Amino acid sequence: MTLEQTATGYRSDLFIGGRWRGGSGERTFPVLDPSDGTVIADFAVATEEDCVAAVDAAEAALPEWSATAPRQRSEILRRAFDILTEEREHLAEIMVRENGKAFADALAEADYAKEFFRWFAEEAVRIPGEFRLSPNGDKRIVVTHQPIGVSLLITPWNFPAAMATRKLAPALAAGCTVVLKPASETPLTAAYVVEVLTRAGVPAGVVNLVTPERVGPAVERMMAHPAVRKLSFTGSTEVGRILLRQAAETVISTSMELGGNAPFLVLPGADVDLAVQGAVVAKMRNGGAACTAANRFYVHRSVYDEFAGKLTDALRGYSVGPGIDRANKLGALVSVKERDKVADLVDEAVTEGARLALGGRKLPDGAFYEPTVLLDVEHGSAITRTEVFGPVSPLVPFDDVDEAVRMANDTIFGLIAYVFGETGQAFSVAQRIDAGMVAVNRGVVSDPAAPFGGMKQSGLGREGSSEGILEFLEEKYIATAP
Repeated sequence: MTLEQTATGYRSDLFIGGRWRGGSGERTFPVLDPSDGTVIADFAVATEEDCVAAVDAAEAALPEWSATAPRQRSEILRRAFDILTEEREHLAEIMVRENGKAFADALAEADYAKEFFRWFAEEAVRIPGEFRLSPNGDKRIVVTHQPIGVSLLITPWNFPAAMATRKLAPALAAGCTVVLKPASETPLTAAYVVEVLTRAGVPAGVVNLVTPERVGPAVERMMAHPAVRKLSFTGSTEVGRILLRQAAETVISTSMELGGNAPFLVLPGADVDLAVQGAVVAKMRNGGAACTAANRFYVHRSVYDEFAGKLTDALRGYSVGPGIDRANKLGALVSVKERDKVADLVDEAVTEGARLALGGRKLPDGAFYEPTVLLDVEHGSAITRTEVFGPVSPLVPFDDVDEAVRMANDTIFGLIAYVFGETGQAFSVAQRIDAGMVAVNRGVVSDPAAPFGGMKQSGLGREGSSEGILEFLEEKYIATAP
């Protein structure tokens, strides 16, 4: 199935109670291709009543779905994995069109996204329990897990497939029913993933999809619904704080994957070629629009010039253009607005004294920004305090490793960090950094089998791994006679 064959056939409706339908207000919003600004689909707007109807549908489906055998849930998720494996290029093409990313990045995301269905298909049949005699012998302690209930899943635009499957898969494996609210920039990917689940056999009402225009009031109303017992959110820390306050009203369990400001440390004695290779991956994956993207580079002065020169050379060869052209290594940002945010940060950094080694320019057409390297950036400047979400690499020299660790930890965020150096020293430094994940001498950490999550204001809870399914389960203790 090619993009040309599906260009006018995207799913662009709400999915509520097992039925694709328009919003009750009969309104739509345009989904744009950020590479040229064209409208590729008109997606249904969900009213607040539609959102409540989705929660009602999930509530009605919960008893039967939560009572299904773990093996049955597992096999549905496995079928979804198989479908996505067959249609990975189609999924990648949808993401390229509505998100703007390079095709290679979209294909990598398609492969990453489908793995969550396979991983949690396996975890569905391994939900833990416990049976033991109490220490004083007066009772048997039985510990079981049951589905937490209706779950509201809110996903961002930067990884529209992976963020959806990373939440859908554990929720469904645990026996929860869900309402998925994707970003308005990338609803077509979410609709496709939901359609795949229906083809895999998910019953009506188990998965629902809504796209409200006034997101804040709609989400607040869904969270006030007594059936909603779980909120899983990926997005900015600012929005996360608002949702946490709202969740307190009904004491909803929350999982939060929030903002990041990832430091990338190059220590004295590091293999510079390996560090540059890791930097390119950590920075340029998804065009820099990733919460895991390296955001600020602290490079020891002994290797600073070599690292800066080799990184600049590596990025100079990046071809920039529409992601649908597979020869391009860097696609568009998701919107002109996001592109302009990146450009403003670079301009401010130069005003503050940073030197441009590469890039620093918008392309004339579409939401494109050149790969950019900034030298002699001051720690504490705006660009080191802001999650850039674009292809910009600010380099800060340092003289002392303790100083580098201090600068790395000088942030409210603590999602991920990267450390390159001799193995012993790099591992020691990794243990001192306040981050939920640290990559040592490598540019990628994400894996469905590993716990993904941060410290400080980068979030609460973990996704993926065996911990991911526990986020959607309630622990129950039953005391029986010995």
